[in-house]
Amino acid sequence: MTTPAPGPHVLRAGEGDVTGEPGLLDRYLLESAASGGLVTMVEHVLAPRVLAAPLHRHSREDEYTFVLDGTLGVIEDGVEITATVGDLVSKPRGRWHTFWNAGDDTLRVLEIISPGGLEKLFRRLGEPGGEYDPETLTPIAAAYGCELDFEGTMPLVEKHGLVF
Repeated sequence: MTTPAPGPHVLRAGEGDVTGEPGLLDRYLLESAASGGLVTMVEHVLAPRVLAAPLHRHSREDEYTFVLDGTLGVIEDGVEITATVGDLVSKPRGRWHTFWNAGDDTLRVLEIISPGGLEKLFRRLGEPGGEYDPETLTPIAAAYGCELDFEGTMPLVEKHGLVF
């Protein structure tokens, strides 16, 4: 890691790498390399009724989701909630969870992940032409310490009419 220049570092609105496609975009605000591996911060932007990921759990990271705009739906270990602007949702490592846009407007959330590094998986999945099915996605996620549950995901998709 290089020593930053003196003075505050500012990532301006609209700056930062963006991956994904309309409907599910990731904007990388602070990557693990810039924080010495301590933390990652990613802005997720989801269209109405879009599921962010299959039901999953990670073995190494804790996630904190701060709602900037819209209504967030979350399920964690079988408990389902919604959160709105200004709410912070904690998703500790080792627990099955996922989230989606539970509203009719665009959802914007700030995802804070500690320790950092999981953004590398987001980048990989956001590459152009990245069409994944359970057979290909499962080993990719496993390389980052994540397990996926597609069987558990589909009832959630059906219940809420989500795009997945």
